[in-house]
Amino acid sequence: MNPDLLLFEKSSPGRRTLRLGALDVPQPDLTRLPAGALRLAPPALPEIGELDLVRHYTRLSKKNMSIVDSFYPLGSCTMKYNPVLHEEAAALPGFTDIHPWQDAGRLQGALAILRDLERDFAEISGLPCVSLHPAAGAQGELASLLVARAYFAERGEGERTTVLIPDSAHGTNPASAAVAGMRAVTVVSAADGGVDLDDLKTKVGADTAVFMITNPSTLGLFEERIAEIADIIHDAGGLIYMDGANLNAIMGITRPGDFGADMMHINVHKTFATPHGGGGPGAGPICVTEALGPYLPLPRIVEDENRLRLSEEAPDSIGMLRGWAGNFSVLLRAWCYLRRLGPEGIRRVSENAVLNANYLRARLRERWHVPFDRLCMHEFVANTRFQREAGVHAIDVAKRLIDLGHHPPTIYFPLVVPEALMMEPTETETRETLDSFVEDMLRIADECDQTPELVKQAPTTTPVSRLDEGRAVKQPVLRFRAE
Repeated sequence: MNPDLLLFEKSSPGRRTLRLGALDVPQPDLTRLPAGALRLAPPALPEIGELDLVRHYTRLSKKNMSIVDSFYPLGSCTMKYNPVLHEEAAALPGFTDIHPWQDAGRLQGALAILRDLERDFAEISGLPCVSLHPAAGAQGELASLLVARAYFAERGEGERTTVLIPDSAHGTNPASAAVAGMRAVTVVSAADGGVDLDDLKTKVGADTAVFMITNPSTLGLFEERIAEIADIIHDAGGLIYMDGANLNAIMGITRPGDFGADMMHINVHKTFATPHGGGGPGAGPICVTEALGPYLPLPRIVEDENRLRLSEEAPDSIGMLRGWAGNFSVLLRAWCYLRRLGPEGIRRVSENAVLNANYLRARLRERWHVPFDRLCMHEFVANTRFQREAGVHAIDVAKRLIDLGHHPPTIYFPLVVPEALMMEPTETETRETLDSFVEDMLRIADECDQTPELVKQAPTTTPVSRLDEGRAVKQPVLRFRAE
């Protein structure tokens, strides 16, 4: 940078203003820092030209696989495209420059958006009371279980502490039950991949609080006996919690509240195209029945004399699990998604997600074993049973797909399918993309028959090949190499 463009001017005692051309940038007041925290000399930073710097970061960006340059058939995690228009809306100054401590009079637009979103989620779920408070799907699970505990405590049924969970469930389900101070009990799957009703009936009792079910399941199957399951749990005095991870397969077609759910969470990144992963940001709204509404987290959005505000006036609430009403910028993106699509578009999303998944299943099932080979929803699970004699495992297939330019699907989950390959195309992918993926999966099947060592040695096109993945997560090896 040309030093002639940098000028410091006194603006107040102990404070300077940096002038960059015509732009004034206030600088921090260094006199408020302890003397021992201040540098005595500038840091020894490398000298590098802008062109070299741009090339360095461009090369780094090319090493990163993302949804903008690769197909992500990441089953159950729903890595769909996030529309740029929604990102632009979320970046508008009127949204980014607000704070929940402001006077409510200056937050009416933001609060109206959140209230609209509550109403939309209530309509989509069939459950009338909604909280946008939880920070993620897992926290939505926890919040729902805490709501259930508060509900039973109010009724004098504190002994209800058992949570029944199918063996195909997401791992967060039993974890959430444990954090909520409840006991998780596994219900096994039937031969068709659904809940084994006989096993369920033996485990329901006076201590049953909640049955947590993912519907459609992690196998990509709609639970056809859901109404009977709901009757069994409700007759025993328990509640039905629906893990809403796979709502993107049924929204606009059927509503969880209509088939017996008492509460559920919504993964907005899976269903409503908001950012996903990287430790955040996140949002996991929960929807519950009228009877459970008083126990929802704080704060609540309320209306007084045509004016909206955040309220903490709810004596039966489970309280706050995090700050404020939710992650506003993420929820704003979900609101944009709903406004853009409307009711007909929401249904079409589900229909296309189901169509794409069944297209993949139908084209791959001759070469890749599909344990539950029937009409699936948004995803399906295959495995490497046909490749067993060649010694090829699910992780080998995943690594070989990287060589061919695709992100691997979820592997080894759900645990009820050995060597699982869990594939979800989402509704946003074209037939051309799906056909390309199919051709590469069929190519890998041929390689497993003819040159299995090639598959087992993949990837061969990446800077590093097979890592000790368990150790790499906790102890990454990072090296700096000077150019």
